[in-house]
Amino acid sequence: MRKNRRKFLKESTQYAIGFGLLGMSGSLSSCGGGQAEGEGTEETAAEGPTTQVGTPADMFFKISLAQWSLNKSLFDGQLDNLDFAAKARNDFGIEAVEYVNQFFRDKAKDQQYLGEMKKRAEDNGVRSLLIMVDGEGNLGATGDEERKLAVENHHKWVDAAKFLGCHSIRVNAFGVGSMQEVQQAAIDGLGKLGEYAAQSGINVLVENHGSYSSNGQWLAGVMQGVGMDNVGTLPDFGNFCVRRDGDGFWEGNCVEEYDRYQGVREMMPYAKAVSAKSHDFDENGNEIHTDYLKVMQIVKEFGYTGYVGIEYEGNQLSEDQGIAATKELLERVGQQLS
Repeated sequence: MRKNRRKFLKESTQYAIGFGLLGMSGSLSSCGGGQAEGEGTEETAAEGPTTQVGTPADMFFKISLAQWSLNKSLFDGQLDNLDFAAKARNDFGIEAVEYVNQFFRDKAKDQQYLGEMKKRAEDNGVRSLLIMVDGEGNLGATGDEERKLAVENHHKWVDAAKFLGCHSIRVNAFGVGSMQEVQQAAIDGLGKLGEYAAQSGINVLVENHGSYSSNGQWLAGVMQGVGMDNVGTLPDFGNFCVRRDGDGFWEGNCVEEYDRYQGVREMMPYAKAVSAKSHDFDENGNEIHTDYLKVMQIVKEFGYTGYVGIEYEGNQLSEDQGIAATKELLERVGQQLS
């Protein structure tokens, strides 16, 4: 049976948060009535844009593919995790990938399996950028022991990322409590994980992924509190829902959303990766929930020259069609802005 990402996160992190973000009404809106790296890593910033297969060279950023774009095929067994890198290169002309731990969650310490992943990526001329990590506990848990366990659970993914040649792992900053309580807990949890990751030269990146983390001001405050070079953000163009109408956090429809353009702007000073979320497109090939020209202009303003990862989550187009449509849109906007 196909898993739903929200269901997976609910089951594995075991938290449910219903809240209102008080005092920030200027950044919040009802979801029912509308559309919806500053620094790259030192390595990608230094490299600048490079020519990719089937991708224009005259863009200020490069394009990667997030594995979640193919989650239906992966969960259904139509695509094997080991074949992901080859598919990115051969089907879409994309030479860099972002893995999701859900698709090899029991292999974090299996160096034979990781070695095969690495070999297949290298054989296809594909660069492994990061691992998106879910289900390993709440780094913003207000209980000391729970937070300590979450930090330790992430260690194996730091090690796996190092083995694969990635520059980062993407984590969540979840926790139950007030905004201030969870923020202080997240500062501590991310700081401790960042210290461990720094020993391997790995970055720890927080995505706006729901709850307080989808409030750009809150997440920027976390980054300021941590104050470490290898702890940063991964702005996602579409994950800005801060409250749903269901009994638990992952149930129901979004009823309150943080302004996505303001949120991206607040996260970009700490960004070492960017996620181009897409769902639906109009007849002109534009994403109907996010103004890509507007949001990519913000990305450019902060001097980001790293990878922008395609993360297609729509249902109207097939996964392959949605990835291709997002890539075409990124290339069109990229050429306009470069």
